[in-house]
Amino acid sequence: MATLILVRHGRSTANTSGLLAGRTPGVALDERGAAQAAALPGRLAGVPLAAAVSSPLQRCRETLRPLLDARPDLPLHIEERINECDYGDWSGRKLSELNDEPLMEVVQAHASAAAFPGGESMRAMQARAVEAVRDWNARIEAEHGEDAVYALCSHGDIIKSLVADALGLHLDLFQRIHVDPCSLTVIRYTRLRPFLVRLGDTGDLAALASRETPDTSGAAEVGGGAGAP
Repeated sequence: MATLILVRHGRSTANTSGLLAGRTPGVALDERGAAQAAALPGRLAGVPLAAAVSSPLQRCRETLRPLLDARPDLPLHIEERINECDYGDWSGRKLSELNDEPLMEVVQAHASAAAFPGGESMRAMQARAVEAVRDWNARIEAEHGEDAVYALCSHGDIIKSLVADALGLHLDLFQRIHVDPCSLTVIRYTRLRPFLVRLGDTGDLAALASRETPDTSGAAEVGGGAGAP
């Protein structure tokens, strides 16, 4: 099946302000985030991409823009199901204030029981993101073959929940995963199980162009958001 490159958006103005942006409109990349995005085409040079898929939010679209400018034939698809978690009444608030909320302790230790006031549950967030990836895997493979690679730009909690799913981890453990702004996480899906090829990589991914096949003979292969440390 397809190989998925998960791109967390570059550093945003909300990241530097210590805000839980959620789906608040108008949150853009800051200067460092724009530089991170500008470096993305070089980091992915030589990796054949069949498509780019993005969260509808501005910071994700801005992150992919340099890559799309460098590859004008690369199609972009907006996918609502990989939108940021709907933090409801928490959106736009300072993380320092939210740390005093009893719910934050639940978010950190028992995420599967966490539901944001006026927003969605973390279970629902993971379910829609996993469903989106499964659908895109099938679509990319059908259109481009089982060796196809595609990029998907989303948010910290979304990416961590997808990694947890790929590793067979319960959602309650997903806060043990960390992905930096504009880091690249690679999951190679096969008929029987996914393989986590990179996690939170901030360097060069040229090795992916060799299209190495994971060793399936052994037992295993070696926020962002409200879950940000």
